Amino acid sequence: MRELVNFCDFFVIATGTSDRQARAIAEGIEEGLKKEGIEVNFSHSLKSLGGSQFAQENGVWVLLDMGDVVAHIFEPQAREFYALEHLWQDASKIEHKTRGRKK
Repeated sequence: MRELVNFCDFFVIATGTSDRQARAIAEGIEEGLKKEGIEVNFSHSLKSLGGSQFAQENGVWVLLDMGDVVAHIFEPQAREFYALEHLWQDASKIEHKTRGRKK
């Protein structure tokens, strides 16, 4: 993002299978950052901004702003609706490869 905008260097875009999982992902990010001594500047769920009708129609979008990094955690229908990957398609992409779980 750094070559396109002046407000952050990276977007992290993730999808949870439900509103509960999307919020849990956001909380996990916040907890992990707190352990590292990094504060989240802003955190908000768009479900509460739009009310329950918005959530029923479009799902949940949780935004975490850490300054240089902005994380967007969506329910699948909200990710499809907002299509940030399309909106910011000129940005360089870094794919995250899922690793197997530790046993």
